[in-house]
Amino acid sequence: MIVECVPNFSEGRDPVIVASIARAVSAMPGALLLDTTSDQDHNRSVLTFAGSPQAVMDAAVAAVHAAVEKIDLTRHAGVHPRLGVADVIPFVPVNGVTLEECAAFAREAGARIWDELRVPVYLYEAAARRDECRRLENVRKHAPHGLMPDIGEGRHPTAGVSVVGARKFLIAWNINLRTTDVAAARAIARSIRESSGGFPAVKSIGLPLESRGQAQVSINLVDFERTPLYVVFDAVKRLCDERGIEIAGSELIGMIPAAALESSRGRDLQWENLRPELVLENRLKDAGLTA
Repeated sequence: MIVECVPNFSEGRDPVIVASIARAVSAMPGALLLDTTSDQDHNRSVLTFAGSPQAVMDAAVAAVHAAVEKIDLTRHAGVHPRLGVADVIPFVPVNGVTLEECAAFAREAGARIWDELRVPVYLYEAAARRDECRRLENVRKHAPHGLMPDIGEGRHPTAGVSVVGARKFLIAWNINLRTTDVAAARAIARSIRESSGGFPAVKSIGLPLESRGQAQVSINLVDFERTPLYVVFDAVKRLCDERGIEIAGSELIGMIPAAALESSRGRDLQWENLRPELVLENRLKDAGLTA
């Protein structure tokens, strides 16, 4: 039984803090840290780890402990939306585990986060208890305006809240543009995302990258079988061409299933950072685990 966890933490500028969170994961027997990706403009880090369900749950809670201890949300600044220092904590079935079982793990982890740290928790995707919390963007929209947490109450004074859930593989992916025109990036993001009439299973926002002098179309592809990577990239390129904007490149955040790359084989996605060890199956095989 293999479960993956891909928590997002509201710190991407201080490598010491990020390393302390990563150590909390690595110290847990049975949990394998696969990747850590940080971005200073987003001021956000994404950790990917996998292993047995209990080990992964314990590692996730340990990582939240480290984040709550080290990060103060009241001093946080970054372009990525966030609700807490341990912002989003999804559990993903990899092998021998169902999505429903991962939802149960997520609810248990959420209860521990509240019991041990007094950080309130919203449950989303397959772990959701309420329809209004099923989509992460709805939680982000309504939580600051009175939507009650599923577990606990109020808001932690320095850690905010956490959103914990279970979902299928998600590809977090950014397309960076050779422009500082954030309005153009936002218009392109609006054109491709499902909620605005774009492609199924695509979520996207436009963001500024001040450190790079670029704008970014930040994408979550929640079902690459419904909408392959190349379909999204080709649409962004066409919309950029219409505006006279060049694509600087695309970057993967975290890891990617081999099947997602296979479905776009032969298409140039202008990867900036793709390498074999970021393919999930490769890392699991190297670690003696099977996907």
